[in-house]
Amino acid sequence: MLKTKYFVGDYPLSEHPHPQKARENVFVLNGTWRFAVAKNEENVTVFDRVIKVPFSPESENSGIGGDFALKKDEKLVYERDFELYEDMLMGITELWFGAVDQTCEVFFNGECVGGHNGGFTPFVLDVTKQAKLGKNTLRVECVDVTTDSHGARGKQNEKRGGIWYTPQSGIWQPVWLESRREDSIGDFTVKTDAQSKAVTILTDYDKTVGVKVYNGEQEIISTEFIGSVTLIYDFELWSPENPKLYDFVLTTQSGDKISSYFGVRSFGEGVDVNGKKRLLLNGKPYFFNGVLDQGYWSDGLLTYPSDEAVVDELNMLKNMGFNTVRKHIKLEPFRWYYYCDKIGLTVWQDFVSGGGEYDFMHIAALPFLGFKHKDNDYKYFAREEKKGRDEFMQMANETLHYLKNFTCISLWTIFNEGWGQFDSYQITQYVLQKDDTRLIDSVSGWHDQGKKKTTLKSLHTYYTPLRVPRDCRPVVLSEFGGYSMKISGHVFDEDKEFGYKKFKSKDELQSALKKLYLNKVKPLIKKGLCACIYTQVSDVEEEINGLTTYDRAVQKVDTDFMRAINAELATESSQVELK
Repeated sequence: MLKTKYFVGDYPLSEHPHPQKARENVFVLNGTWRFAVAKNEENVTVFDRVIKVPFSPESENSGIGGDFALKKDEKLVYERDFELYEDMLMGITELWFGAVDQTCEVFFNGECVGGHNGGFTPFVLDVTKQAKLGKNTLRVECVDVTTDSHGARGKQNEKRGGIWYTPQSGIWQPVWLESRREDSIGDFTVKTDAQSKAVTILTDYDKTVGVKVYNGEQEIISTEFIGSVTLIYDFELWSPENPKLYDFVLTTQSGDKISSYFGVRSFGEGVDVNGKKRLLLNGKPYFFNGVLDQGYWSDGLLTYPSDEAVVDELNMLKNMGFNTVRKHIKLEPFRWYYYCDKIGLTVWQDFVSGGGEYDFMHIAALPFLGFKHKDNDYKYFAREEKKGRDEFMQMANETLHYLKNFTCISLWTIFNEGWGQFDSYQITQYVLQKDDTRLIDSVSGWHDQGKKKTTLKSLHTYYTPLRVPRDCRPVVLSEFGGYSMKISGHVFDEDKEFGYKKFKSKDELQSALKKLYLNKVKPLIKKGLCACIYTQVSDVEEEINGLTTYDRAVQKVDTDFMRAINAELATESSQVELK
């Protein structure tokens, strides 16, 4: 197993887990838990191992690692004790999980307090009645059958290899307790309008709420409202070039207090002087120049080792001149989006794919030859099981809800390359009803359902020439590149290598990238290309087409080199004018 350089420690990822909805009374439960594997029907009373939460047992950082693989008739059992004091028993005590793969039941002081189905989205359970002063015991039981469930699984596959990766299970994002007063704000939504420089805050609280907004340390707004309020001010607009954020605090007369922040921006579409559809940021044409990010780490799998690792990686992309990250087929902990907000990177957020076993001919070979299929044919896309379709919609709702206030998220990708695709037009309309403030890529890559049914013309081009087809929709290159270079000693498997075009040295790789971007991508901007997403940030297992190695030890492409190329793209895109 390849190790990254990042220190995990006894209490990993112990920073405040939700900086956009920060209360003071938070108790992070990451760290050492008792751990056991048992048959599904067994009642575990003896724990023979310990595990470091929130790393899945398949990862090295968990302390289990090795060749661990959960069988389909087995469950994972986690348990830990902890002390609670009065500040964690204020009236309502909630237990939060960032993500547990795949289905779990949760027991607090021996009583079942609920569970969750779906391995990628956050969930929260009310443990007010069970929590007590002094010693408390938390127990989590998980099962994970990956493809057999027809639920969300992303890039995990028992037959791993190529673009499919090692499956993982159990708790893989932070766990924490949060306490608030009974008379308190449960939830709030922030919407911004760049044109009018307005910020609207809506709460589920039916009494008076005080709001104070700060520009740095200076208080610029102080007012009260019930239900919702729209704040008008000469706010600086947020963008990757100017990631300006404003802190604000919500308070109630009962003493409830939430600290948060916002950035004022808007995303949309327009038409240029040549009649081409363009993507907009803050009402102006904007070329989204980004990198595909699988979010896999050599020692943590789907779980990054530390905040430092996240900041280093996002700063690398920003310093290279990229302005966008496509978060591919997974969700990250809240703090990852917080850093994108602060550093200034827009995020194209994928929904997580699922369904039955994918038919290579249907989802890869035929689309590559130009064939597309109507996605109301559930059998064709391995979506016959209604339970799996229902779970996808549950996951979509949870994704939209929990990530709704992050400034950086500019686009939702609903389906990727036909993986478990179904009813994309209807789901696109549903997402638009839920969130009309962001762009949508209904069908990324293949199985386009037509100009009237999908929002973008979204292309994945690895082998064929790059082009901008005639289309009434904005045209984006949502995946391309995938150039690979092996760095011996920093690869998952010295004998296996997957990439779309292979190079043996940095000079060869950089020369090819320069031609790709300047000779092939840059000329397409004038012709209507609105975005390009290069594959990818890092190597993942034997897929070695990253800008860095899987262990993040070697950066394959020089920062200054990439920044100069991206500066030329930015100059070219700045010449686009709206009608």
